[in-house]
Amino acid sequence: MALELPDGVTLYFARHGQTQANAEKRFSGERDTPLTALGLQQAAQVGHILKRELGMAEGYRFVSSPLARAIATMRIARQVMGLAPEDFATDNRLKEIDLGVWDQLTDEEARARSPILFEQRRRDKWHVRVPGGENYAEVAARISDWVRELKTDTIAISHGATTRILRGLLAGLDWQAMSALDEPQGVVFRAEGAQVVKLER
Repeated sequence: MALELPDGVTLYFARHGQTQANAEKRFSGERDTPLTALGLQQAAQVGHILKRELGMAEGYRFVSSPLARAIATMRIARQVMGLAPEDFATDNRLKEIDLGVWDQLTDEEARARSPILFEQRRRDKWHVRVPGGENYAEVAARISDWVRELKTDTIAISHGATTRILRGLLAGLDWQAMSALDEPQGVVFRAEGAQVVKLER
């Protein structure tokens, strides 16, 4: 059964802008790298989309992952919307999947370090976790808890895997289909009930 937002709640959510690790195609979990020039533009695009859709977003609660790349994106988006950059909450449940000892490695580096584990995780991301990290099931549990607790219309900034898993849960997808979803930056998703719409500038 698909995850659904509480009745009457609308959620706008986006991934942070491109980071240096993203540009270098490195696993990026709880360790942060700064937004690139493109990432700064993408963060502003998120703000422009939200401003177009919601104006000053009166009545909306703003919440971000506590990781620096998400916070930077939220500050820029709010500034573009004409809002105080710092006036938002953070929630640990919006953090990126913890990639443990693979954090900041490329695919090739992770495969060379842990070839058996790399293949096991490729075949079952729902259950298999990297040492010191999380699996998809654990991320799905925390993001589902967060969604079910929403009481008001909300704007959230999170991460690639986390927002991909959220989109998959809302669509009732299995983990393979979740994993196949894209992880776009500089766009916003609007969710109502179990329906998700992609918004671009």
